[in-house]
Amino acid sequence: MSQEALDGSAENEMSKDRGEFKRLLLAVDGSANALRAARVAVNIAKKFGAELIVCHVIATPVYSSVQPATLTEYFVSARDDAKKLVGEVLRMAEADDVTAHELIVENVFSVVEAIVKNAAGRNVDLIVIGTRGLTRFRKLLIGSVSSGVVNHAHSSVLVVR
Repeated sequence: MSQEALDGSAENEMSKDRGEFKRLLLAVDGSANALRAARVAVNIAKKFGAELIVCHVIATPVYSSVQPATLTEYFVSARDDAKKLVGEVLRMAEADDVTAHELIVENVFSVVEAIVKNAAGRNVDLIVIGTRGLTRFRKLLIGSVSSGVVNHAHSSVLVVR
């Protein structure tokens, strides 16, 4: 591990000890809850002068009948949608003078794992995520992705309703 990475980790630990946030990862999926989470994340980043990483995960569909051309079309369309969605949040952050970056992760089977690994790999102090995403399963008080992130993340997680 490089000295810069070690210094970043040490700084990250000290900021956690002081209850500060220097780097946030916001997971977005286009849902109303994700938009609310984006507003909260931008406000927190502004308050702490923190960097905001806006993350969207494009999961690989699990269909046995998907043809390669269809899968390629799916990823092209999903990537375009992700860029628009993330771009909207980046503009929101820019309007509040918050430094924000795009992170689009694709071709993964676990959205939870992608969020958790990317947060850990970037020394994130706080993950911000909405309670429920775009799935139709509304009976749970907290969604399966947000619940999974809460259970597996190495950093603090803020779940926004």
